[in-house]
Amino acid sequence: MMALSKKQQIYIEAIIVETLRKKFLKYSPESSNMPFHFRLLGQDRMALFSFIQSLNTTFGTSIFEPVAVALAQDRFKKVEAQYIVGNSIYKNCQQTIQEINNKLTTEPKPNKLEEIDKLRKSLTGTINILKSTKVDLFVETISGDQYLFDLKTAKPNKGEFQKFKQTLLEWAGIALTQDSNKNIHTLIAIPYNPYYPAPYQRWTMAGMLDLSQELFVAEEFWDFLGGEGAYSELLNCFEKAGVILRPEIDEYFAKFIK
Repeated sequence: MMALSKKQQIYIEAIIVETLRKKFLKYSPESSNMPFHFRLLGQDRMALFSFIQSLNTTFGTSIFEPVAVALAQDRFKKVEAQYIVGNSIYKNCQQTIQEINNKLTTEPKPNKLEEIDKLRKSLTGTINILKSTKVDLFVETISGDQYLFDLKTAKPNKGEFQKFKQTLLEWAGIALTQDSNKNIHTLIAIPYNPYYPAPYQRWTMAGMLDLSQELFVAEEFWDFLGGEGAYSELLNCFEKAGVILRPEIDEYFAKFIK
């Protein structure tokens, strides 16, 4: 049995194709003069390279987020991209988050289940207003479990992990301030493994993130959303979209040949 229905596959392929077509309409390669590169590789290849770099910055919101929503809609009670978790948090909960983060910088032994328990026990004091970032993807199961995902690039900067942890804990704290009984999961999602076929180098995140509770990479993320086998079927959708677009891509970059 396929993880993705035919309708889902067609819809996902359409998202990819339309996103690339819109990108072509708006895209203009950087005008920086690179005479050695141009003569060595060709201006068309350099234009393609520049396009790929530009595309990488928009892949998350333009492709990965709507694709994730399309995958999850048939399996979850509620699915939403760019979800607003709220902005109210108990003062003591906010202080507990800071204490957890500070401790991890000196004693890197994260345990998300224990951290959530600490947040539940600190839901006292006055209510503070906290400006929180939007959740890239929110899904809620039939049983009421809530998963809040922060989609990151395949190779996030090691220096940003403390900020990532802060965001995940703040989302949990805000959600628990609204309802202390919520079964909340806040995670980082990495859409693909750049080190494949070697395992993802999770050690880079160890120390700040509880890797078993706060990180989904490649198949873990997509199969969680769409069911077992969703990741491989999703790659097929991208391949089919690429076949459709190939003549348009070739035509677009041919104009840079001199």
